[in-house]
Amino acid sequence: MSDPHASDPLRVRWLGRVPYREALAVQTALFANGTGQHLLLLEHPHVFTHGARSDLSVNLRCEPAAVGAELVAVKRGGDITYHGPGQLVGYPIVDVDNRLGASAHVCNVEGLIIDALAELGLSNAGRLDGFAGVWLDVDGPAPRKICAIGVRLSRGRTMHGFALNVTTDMRYLREHIVPCGIADKPVTSLAEEGIGATMRDVVEIVARLAGETWSGGVVERQDVAWKHAGDGRDLSAFSRGEGPGEPVKLVSERATARLEAAGVTSGLSIETRKPEWLRPKVELGDGVTSLRKTIRELGLVTVCEDAGCPNLSDCWADGTATFMVLGERCTRACGFCLVDTDKPLEPASDEPARVAEAIDRMALDHAVLTMVARDDLADGGMSHVAACVEAIRERRPGTRVETLISDAKGDDAALDVLFRVRPDVLNHNVETVARLQRAVRPSAGYARSLSVLARAKRAELTTKTGFMVGLGETDEEIVGCLADLADLGVDIVTIGQYLRPTSHHLPIVRYAEPAEFVRWKAVGEALGIGHVEASPLTRSSYHAKSAADAVDAPVAVPVGSVSFT
Repeated sequence: MSDPHASDPLRVRWLGRVPYREALAVQTALFANGTGQHLLLLEHPHVFTHGARSDLSVNLRCEPAAVGAELVAVKRGGDITYHGPGQLVGYPIVDVDNRLGASAHVCNVEGLIIDALAELGLSNAGRLDGFAGVWLDVDGPAPRKICAIGVRLSRGRTMHGFALNVTTDMRYLREHIVPCGIADKPVTSLAEEGIGATMRDVVEIVARLAGETWSGGVVERQDVAWKHAGDGRDLSAFSRGEGPGEPVKLVSERATARLEAAGVTSGLSIETRKPEWLRPKVELGDGVTSLRKTIRELGLVTVCEDAGCPNLSDCWADGTATFMVLGERCTRACGFCLVDTDKPLEPASDEPARVAEAIDRMALDHAVLTMVARDDLADGGMSHVAACVEAIRERRPGTRVETLISDAKGDDAALDVLFRVRPDVLNHNVETVARLQRAVRPSAGYARSLSVLARAKRAELTTKTGFMVGLGETDEEIVGCLADLADLGVDIVTIGQYLRPTSHHLPIVRYAEPAEFVRWKAVGEALGIGHVEASPLTRSSYHAKSAADAVDAPVAVPVGSVSFT
């Protein structure tokens, strides 16, 4: 039977090492909200997962924390299993004909892995009657398992997938658990079978065969960085877990090295004249002066000024500003950002009240709050942002509140603190395409940002994200990123031209033409994104009110208050 989606590309993403909960959030969102065909390939940090019927008293043989692993309960059948470094995990989120059923999909996954192992030099891989997964020497006296498989099929769409041992530390599968509750069958890996393939070698083969299996060989592939400095010297001290350290100044040599590793080897000189369409018209009229006076009187910070936004006079003249809370010092050192990286001060306890007063004075219908990254705080600053949202609603209940947040290191509990107060728009930027993440924002990551958006969508919030162009990305990567965001269910996307703040920041590779932004907007909205705001001077909060209006983001007022739309 022919695959009804054979003409659609399989969007293959190598995501690097991703915590299990974050990957689960992403694949769940793609499964629930998307229609495209996806294959997520990655490694996990050490984690044991178990279904509801797992017998942990027998099959868990260690204290997970003592061996550096998490223990996560998941909604699936089967007993306890392990994921960790050196193990290729694949999550195909694809559509299958319901008439085929889950067993046929499992057979397809098994066949893919069997064929991949044959190419790698293991011709003795096959299926073992009565047991799931892929095994070696199935007809011999000692069959051994090399790949675990478990899938979910619902309404013709699949999630979960396979875990292939490449260079896995087998102690986790032999000493710390009874994998899948099967005590009398051994497990093995490519390395133990004498196959010296690297993870990248295996990914190349699996990606190609997956395209043949699920999309007629049509693959759209994007990878995050495969290698980076192991000592983390290109990260801020906070991102290395060393506390504040010394103030971080961007070092162009490090930025250049990261870009070169991502395939970007040239850029425009900082003296290169900007095209006419990137010359904002600055008009410091009465509205701008009045707004600046209010901000100064209340001791507040706007990202409009601190990040050198080119739309400052345009937005301020319209009585709109984006307030930056939690101070002016960031704990990260992104290669594009003008905000200072330094040891931050304690959050000001009266800041929520001051922000609310400013918004009330300005009579704003749509308020935008952004923040510096606060990796020094246990919850990443989310409780402070939540307090600001609540203060605004108490002072001016009809104001729609948009929050542009950091990733809180992907921590569920921290994000839930903000999600519970239900900002009307939850904005978190992916900033760039997968390949350039490490070069552009070395302390963050593509999968983590997708997971933040996925969890916000699961919380039924209006979700928004944005990215820059001109850093060396290709048109195909931009379209692929838009497809990822659309299938997550993201409601609003902003796309703007990167403008280099200083010679110590990442270079501009090119200036995109205005017509390209028009086309990207059309592509994104055709893929299913509710509203795409795209132009050379677009920034995260540019036209924020009209963008939210376009997707009809409601004002989430407290119970007992007047309703606004």
